[in-house]
Amino acid sequence: MTFTALVLNQQDKRTLATVEQLDDSALPQGDVTVNVDYSSLNYKDGLAITGRGRIIREFPMVPGIDFVGRVEQSSDARYQVGDSVVLTGWGVGENHWGGMAQKARVNADWLVPLVAGLTPQQSMMIGTAGLTAMLCVQTLIDAGIQPDRGEVVVTGASGGVGSVAVCLLSQLGYQVAAVTGRLEQNGPMLTQLGANRIIDRSEFEQDARPLEKQMWAGAVDTVGSKVLAKVLSQMDYNGAVAACGLAGGFDLPTTVMPFILRNVSLRGVDSVQCPYAQRMHAWQRLAELLPASYFETACREVSLDEAAACADAITQGQITGRVLIKL
Repeated sequence: MTFTALVLNQQDKRTLATVEQLDDSALPQGDVTVNVDYSSLNYKDGLAITGRGRIIREFPMVPGIDFVGRVEQSSDARYQVGDSVVLTGWGVGENHWGGMAQKARVNADWLVPLVAGLTPQQSMMIGTAGLTAMLCVQTLIDAGIQPDRGEVVVTGASGGVGSVAVCLLSQLGYQVAAVTGRLEQNGPMLTQLGANRIIDRSEFEQDARPLEKQMWAGAVDTVGSKVLAKVLSQMDYNGAVAACGLAGGFDLPTTVMPFILRNVSLRGVDSVQCPYAQRMHAWQRLAELLPASYFETACREVSLDEAAACADAITQGQITGRVLIKL
């Protein structure tokens, strides 16, 4: 039996991505073999496929940090042949072959059942990015940031995490300010997703003063670096920031002032090793909250042959919303 996969190899310190036919015997060890229906393109996938980030250390590697499919074979009682399952995180697509292939073999602990209310296609329109966005929104809720507290700002709003976060917050009744670097191109989409106003990213890229005018009750930050520093300096008293990304850099040029004078909290959000119960709750909330208009507005589908070109584009900030990869 053979299957098609996007395979990454390294040659002269360059990462090469090719679509290949592989034998089933090439699959890594694992409890469950899955016939993959869809994967999706995330920023981390873009870094891995282009070699612009040190995501992958052992080659060959099949990228794709998430996938949805049907169980073909299982040695774990929790999953039976034909079950629809979803995988996000756990180092898949980084140090274990991932979802950009027609087949995957993984540890059963990494899987969750496809929740009721979502089609396989919709689950990957959400994917790792959407799951992370839901965890960020839940983090703000857990911090006591309710809609009546004031405006919530989302940085990197046109990206995968940001676009889902804008939609979720709007559905929950929050006033959302969406920050993007391409107002003319992304503004209409963000407005459709529920943003109340759109702000040019350039306003957040200047060096932040220790404290600036209080503007935000809460924030979802996908950028890091100067942008996150600016957001922190503008938080309301008792405000909370959910930080989950570093598209702008992993440094944080800030001071302790927002934390000790305005009681601001900075909460990190990780979806890679998120526990099972928390994952399932997040997936169920995503199925309940995301409207049909999200899937129509912020998603597009490509083939595996197009994945490498899209990976280059996402690392250049040229991808809007979510990219679905049909296997």
